[in-house]
Amino acid sequence: MNIAQNVERAAKFFPDQAAIIFEGATITYADLNTRANKIANALKANGVARGDRIALYLPNIPEFAIGYLAAMKAGAVAVSINSMFKSDEVKYIVNDSGAKTIFTVGDLVPNIARADLPSVQNVVVCAGDTQGNATLDDWLNKGASDARAIEMNQDEPAVLLYTSGTTGFPKGATLSHGNVVSNMYSTVHHAKFTRADRMALFLPLFHVFGQNFIMNATFNACATLALYRRFVPDQVLPSIQRDRVTMFFAVPTIYINLLNMDLSAYDLSSIRYDFSAAATMPQEISRRWTERFGRPVYEGYGLTECSPFACYNHDFRHKFGSVGTAVENFELKIVDADDNELPLGQWGEICIKGPGVMQGYWGKPDDSKWALRNGWLHSGDIGTMDDEGYVFIMDRVKDMINAAGFKVWPAEVEQFLYRHPAIKEVAVYGVPDPIKGEAVKAAIVLKQGATATSDEIIAYCRERIATYKVPAGVEFVNELPKSATGKILKRVLRAS
Repeated sequence: MNIAQNVERAAKFFPDQAAIIFEGATITYADLNTRANKIANALKANGVARGDRIALYLPNIPEFAIGYLAAMKAGAVAVSINSMFKSDEVKYIVNDSGAKTIFTVGDLVPNIARADLPSVQNVVVCAGDTQGNATLDDWLNKGASDARAIEMNQDEPAVLLYTSGTTGFPKGATLSHGNVVSNMYSTVHHAKFTRADRMALFLPLFHVFGQNFIMNATFNACATLALYRRFVPDQVLPSIQRDRVTMFFAVPTIYINLLNMDLSAYDLSSIRYDFSAAATMPQEISRRWTERFGRPVYEGYGLTECSPFACYNHDFRHKFGSVGTAVENFELKIVDADDNELPLGQWGEICIKGPGVMQGYWGKPDDSKWALRNGWLHSGDIGTMDDEGYVFIMDRVKDMINAAGFKVWPAEVEQFLYRHPAIKEVAVYGVPDPIKGEAVKAAIVLKQGATATSDEIIAYCRERIATYKVPAGVEFVNELPKSATGKILKRVLRAS
């Protein structure tokens, strides 16, 4: 078993089929497979062996798919790094994973501090100023074009996707070849991907939604990716018209923005299917979309830790406000604080069991044991299930901030803020935002005699962490509200 076998199959049976359309250029399946072969051989020539980690620190460009597939073919483990991450964040993930090679672009090279990354042997620049590093073209020119994906056991690691948690720093969800292969087949089955389809992919490839649900499932169906760097309406909408995109995948904020736009200048009649995930779709938005376009927004639910597809609305009957029922071969249940299954209609923690559930967190056996206790993945999300098995998300993990579909864990932002010399104490929490759903806010107690401004704190964060994690507002307070045990009461801050 190997994830890359889907592309090898497509290259064999449909070599001239477009695999990727990107900025006016087309890459066929034959070409995609050949490039991945060359890079897989170059990886091996540069000392990469089965099980070694390969970091993909890349924006949405075709080279992400090439590097990913090459890593799979070589039996390596692909480590996705958010392309918005800065130096400290990159350092943590590379060192935690022990990545040997990093694929990146010139603009991101300054965030790769080689002196602080002892495991890294090669940095390969796929576009832009190489700054003295090897180029992807160098490796393509040196690598042989013949290769076959190494046969892997279904439980062998294939991918590390880092997801933040309450400890403040990301954990590498370890997905096996079996996890991902199972999930992409489920996606093709439930969402009914066909070879004739063209899928819009502007969601980030470093995220499990874009990487597995869209990219890998598209390749599994021998269909075509219409790839974009990001969602820019003036670029994406004309391309949908020009390239006859048939399937549209987005997060709720994009649907909200589109509903508030005049779309009369674009012919979007080729789209037959709309899908939303990564954040809960407001029922009103879903209804408005259906009324305007005559088709539902299909919804899914899952976590990075389950590859991610676990719940779908729906093969048979769509219910507004629900994320649907468990996908094939999966089970869902709702439990109380003691892990007892609750009766239908009661709210509790959503737990998941199925072939997409991760092997565990990379190098973190205690966290893995806790997340996967009693044979079930404990999501930390709160929901309820009706008598037909439809799941409704009631709430998110208590402190997690969902800013336009990006998960922001307060503890991680706090870790960086505590490094500021003027800060004595800090609490980061979410506040309502009409566009993003939630925005990040920080309440700060300064050290005695120290001074700082909101602009200074925000600028400090912008230099160190991804933009979506940066507080949109900063409030200076004399003290933070606390319980009798000294725990900061964020619910009080949110209510103030």
